[in-house]
Amino acid sequence: MDIKEKLRILTDAAKYDASCVSSNSTRKNTAGGIGNAAECGICHTFTSDGRCVSLLKILFTNYCIYDCKYCINRCSNDIERTAFTAREIADLTIGFYKRNYIEGLFLSSAVIKSPDYTMEQIISAISILRHEYHFNGYIHAKTIPGASQELVTRLGLLVDRMSVNIELPSEKSLSQLAPQKTKKNIISPMRQIKGSIIQSKQEMVVYKHAPSFAPAGQSTQMIIGATPETDKSIITLTQSLYKSFDLKRVFYSSYIPVGDNKNLPTTAPPLLREHRLYQADWLLRFYGFDSSELLDDKTPNFSNEIDPKCQWALKNLHLFPVEINKAPYEVILRIPGIGVRSAKKIIRARRYSKLSFSDLKRMRISMKRARYFITCNGHTFENMWLRQELITPLMLSDAGASGYGQMSLFDEPTKGDTIKCLTGEI
Repeated sequence: MDIKEKLRILTDAAKYDASCVSSNSTRKNTAGGIGNAAECGICHTFTSDGRCVSLLKILFTNYCIYDCKYCINRCSNDIERTAFTAREIADLTIGFYKRNYIEGLFLSSAVIKSPDYTMEQIISAISILRHEYHFNGYIHAKTIPGASQELVTRLGLLVDRMSVNIELPSEKSLSQLAPQKTKKNIISPMRQIKGSIIQSKQEMVVYKHAPSFAPAGQSTQMIIGATPETDKSIITLTQSLYKSFDLKRVFYSSYIPVGDNKNLPTTAPPLLREHRLYQADWLLRFYGFDSSELLDDKTPNFSNEIDPKCQWALKNLHLFPVEINKAPYEVILRIPGIGVRSAKKIIRARRYSKLSFSDLKRMRISMKRARYFITCNGHTFENMWLRQELITPLMLSDAGASGYGQMSLFDEPTKGDTIKCLTGEI
């Protein structure tokens, strides 16, 4: 099979792995080398079907010894199979980089022969790039659960970011759909990567030229919708992963039906659920929320009509309205419609004078949702006092009219939609 056919098969197989993040890693070019990594990131662009195409995103092989029921590359599935060599991966990456097609490499793989053998192949390809071609650009590699600690260490010293897919939201679901994988084999390398990153940072304080281990940190990915876990259990797990392993990102991938199996749903879950989980994830990381605040046993799933912050605010109307001229930064962050940048604007501006609603508009603070939850100098917006039975239908009406729901990949986005997607403001 020629290289073009391999590229077609293995780039298509890799599209289910999420990697849409900034590099968060800085590496200068060296004499005789090629490329560099900038902290501000790998710039991302999207194809019409939603795939991110700024990295060469590829599998080493789609031959697999595992039979995970949710995976298109499972050994029982009848698909085209192929594998690259380490040299082919390195040559493709350098060739595409020199043509300015890509800014880095995202390399994953199905498991061929054994986890250790697969990791050795991945390490071999990246070693050629780093040591033979002196490639200093961004590389993100997937760690194969079950591989030896020595191989995990070798890989971490070569790449910018590592990730270990947790796969499913619970151990029970993992045992049902991926019986050849275990929670221990997934958690163990995540714990090792965290420890190695901490040790590397400590060594670099003492020794200027100490080797850097995965400077962009680690991430993980889980499939949602293949099993019956609620949004509450997923968000609780997410928070635990962030706290336990210092993850940079948790990615959520909507389940895509890949075959007939009585244990799996026959239709894909709505992408809106994935979108809501990402919004909640942002609240956990940047807005100071706890997972227990967002959902509980009475409300185990996010609303389809309004975003998670609005949903939380409507359940906690006793905390509102907030006086915009007196509230601390942490409280302002919890006002629906006001994001991190807007909250910082308000804190800076009110040092010089008291703010009114007209001042907030001039500062380009979005008032569509915030107006229901704030006061300026003791006054509400257009004398609108908080009453849930009035606010809820008004907010739902606004959401339907202004597109707070799921954004289509094929509709022309408004300027406001674009800004919200880029900044994550909720």
